[in-house]
Amino acid sequence: MDLHSIESVLMPRTRAELPAWSAGTAVLGGGTWLFSEKQPHLRRLIDLTALEWENLTVDGEGLHVAGTCTISALSRFAPPVDWRAGDLIGQCCEALLGSFKVWNAATVGGNICLALPAGPMIALAAALGGIATVWRPDGGEQRLPVMDLVLGERRTALADGEILRSVLLPRAALQQRCAFRRISLTPLGLSAALLIGTRSHDAGFALTLTAATTRPIRLVFAVKPSTALLATRIDRAVSRPGLWQDDIHGDPAWRRHVSLIFAEEIRQELTAP
Repeated sequence: MDLHSIESVLMPRTRAELPAWSAGTAVLGGGTWLFSEKQPHLRRLIDLTALEWENLTVDGEGLHVAGTCTISALSRFAPPVDWRAGDLIGQCCEALLGSFKVWNAATVGGNICLALPAGPMIALAAALGGIATVWRPDGGEQRLPVMDLVLGERRTALADGEILRSVLLPRAALQQRCAFRRISLTPLGLSAALLIGTRSHDAGFALTLTAATTRPIRLVFAVKPSTALLATRIDRAVSRPGLWQDDIHGDPAWRRHVSLIFAEEIRQELTAP
């Protein structure tokens, strides 16, 4: 869709060229959502792709994913053999159902910052304890967990002018065992529930719920939980009204039902000898 209200598109080559923030401004990554709807309040776009960030970097900390890395580029990443949770990368990429055009344009940062419950990059980062690096407009930066960045449907902790520079997926998290479950009402529909379980070497168990909830929910257990304890912890964590997502892709009761089923399947898979 053409955005007829846009008066200028800025393409900064360095951080120093990023303009001062003003009302009517939006940052542009892939634009797959931005150009899908009318945006009459916008007057200016800042194209982050001109900064030419390296898509993926592996170091001692783990995998650094640039905010402008496309889903396509991330899906092609071949994790080291000892990254047992590396399969989650491809599984979460495939959960973003779209044509090759969408995969080649949609960005990891855009998927996270849009903060839609079904965002699979949110699920990936939340389940692996992802740490976001955020550029502040004053020239500084801060790091915060993606769990604290995504606050609810279409709500993030980002202030005006702040930019998601990258997300770190820690090496230790990528070396854990993992289990993935996803369901939607239709074969090519948005995720209605996407659950990821991880188990560390010290027998710790964690379960992350997304898509079924309006924000990511992560439950951590020091030891193997029982079926009853896991279900109780889920209900307690999602007890606040409005946390179970309610839209045309599934009502709250059904989302809770399938989430409890998936949670038990994941518990059994990851806690088996």
